[in-house]
Amino acid sequence: MKSLTAFIVGVIFAVGLGIGGMTQTHVVKGFLDIFGDWNYALIGVMAGAITTHGIFYYFIKKRESPLLDVEFHLPIRHDLDKRLIVGAALFGLGWGWGGICPGPGIVGISSFDPRFFWFVGPMLAGMAVFKVVEKKIFG
Repeated sequence: MKSLTAFIVGVIFAVGLGIGGMTQTHVVKGFLDIFGDWNYALIGVMAGAITTHGIFYYFIKKRESPLLDVEFHLPIRHDLDKRLIVGAALFGLGWGWGGICPGPGIVGISSFDPRFFWFVGPMLAGMAVFKVVEKKIFG
């Protein structure tokens, strides 16, 4: 049941990314270019996502447990460390340069646009390399 639910939620997320324009690199780059030719179209997507999350989170956090698990798995760390800062910087650089972040990149593969393959392939390779060198870099 968990796998089916995860699949359905993933499909809904993918459709939402497509409808919202998050798989169109020119839209994303335009949104990030606030000092140039700024495209504000994604503000609605962002506001909708934040509002939806806020409403559902308010009600769900009152439950004792999730519907398909015995406990909630919420972040327990609240500190900023080198690993988080470097990861966020790399994510931001990749998103800004390519106009693609991981979710829309994976969804974009279905369009067979080579840009998405050029993004997702190195992203997966980078994740594999990180698993190997993580302890050396961050101790």
